[in-house]
Order: sequence, then structure tokens, then C-alpha cells
Amino acid sequence: PTGSLLYPYGPHQGDETNPKLDDGTSEEIALSVPFTFYGKSYQTAFVNNNGVISFDEPVRQYTPDPFPLADGRPFVAPYWADVDNVLGGDIFYRQTTNPALLAGISQDISQYFPESPFTATWALVATWDHVAYYGSTSQKGNTFQAVLTTDSKMFYIMLNYWDIQWTTGAASDGDAETGLGGTPAHVVFQAGFNSGDDTNFYNIPGSQTNAIINITTTSNVKVPGRWVFRVDDFQVIGVDPPQPNNDCWL
Repeated sequence: PTGSLLYPYGPHQGDETNPKLDDGTSEEIALSVPFTFYGKSYQTAFVNNNGVISFDEPVRQYTPDPFPLADGRPFVAPYWADVDNVLGGDIFYRQTTNPALLAGISQDISQYFPESPFTATWALVATWDHVAYYGSTSQKGNTFQAVLTTDSKMFYIMLNYWDIQWTTGAASDGDAETGLGGTPAHVVFQAGFNSGDDTNFYNIPGSQTNAIINITTTSNVKVPGRWVFRVDDFQVIGVDPPQPNNDCWL
């Protein structure tokens, strides 16, 4: 499935494809442009099958922990849950400087943050395409995307939720037929500052509750299914509380 919400993805776009492996991860991605995430610059990233993009090291955990994680690993979890791409679906990613794609990203972000004109020079696009859950006995799949982008001064992460049909894998006490219940998916940023500090992470509302299945209808930029954050400086995230999207708030 594709729509205007998702930027183009797949092998025909030049994407790499993650191995078919439960709790698997991409190879280490050497970022052609260092990415600043909450005050720290990172040169490498991993696109993890379980719905997490991490910096410096992979995250193989499948049941999302309560936050903040004690070890302070920095990452963004577009939809952290127990994906099993052996049972269905693919995880794609690419770094890109494609002018048409960057123009579209720039236009979107400039519309959401008009006070900070933005012209993207690089993006990392990661897409989870109709991915199944661990222990699934159904055909359910989740399709969502994360975009990291920068103009080398400002750094943004965009999360696009196209189709969310399940919240929980069987090892997280989810139901094998429905993919619901148990410990639902987590949508979160962890900055990796000192771990005892509860200001070093941000949860999208509804995270780790059954309501997260409605994330395709919610937004902080008035585009259902899309969440966008400036992430170079952690203070920015708390300046404006996310606004309800036409009564579709979790």
C-alpha cells in the first residue's frame, strides 16, 4: 500500500532489505551525513526489525520496556513491538539525496514549521511494509515509515503510519489470532542522556496502551497518521504540546 502519507520505498527505489530474521536488524549503516539527535552527533545507525531505529548499536529486544531504559541507549521507536518478518512483510531502508524526494520532504517540513525554513540535503527513509507479529496465526500486517532528515543545521524525524492492524506479538502476551492485548507497541524517543532523568524521552500519547492502534488517525501536524519532531535539541520537543487532530486524539 502507498499513499501520499508514505514517501516512495522498496527495492525499485534502491532500498536495502533487512534479513528475514525474528528480532533481526540491518547491518550497521554508516551515515553519509552525521545525524544530531538531542545534542549528540551520530555516525552510525541500525534499522531494527522490531520497529526501532537506534544509534551506535542495534536493539533486538522485542517487548518494549517502560521508559527511560536504564542503559540510556539513544533511539527512536516508530512502533516498537515484536515484528517477525519471517512470517510476513519486509523492512526497507535507504539513505538518499534524491532531489525530488528531498524537495517533497522540505516542502512538508517547511509547511509544519513555517518559522524555520528548511531545505533538506539528506534523508534516511526506513519503511516497515506489512510486517507480521511474532506468533501470528493471521494475515495482519503493519505498514509505517520513519524519515530522518537534515539541512545540516536542523534535524527532524517524521513518523508516517499508513496501516496499523496489530499492537502485540505472542511473546509479549498478545493474542496469536488478533495481535492485540498484552504489552502493546511503544512509540517513543529516547535521547540517551543520564538514565535516571525522566525528561530524556518522549512518548507519543497512547503509547503502550491498546489505543496505539489508532495512531493512523492522530498527528501533531494536522495530517492524520503523521508525527514530526525537530530532534537536534531536546528542549524543542517540550515547547509545544502536540495538538489534537480534529477530535481524533488518543
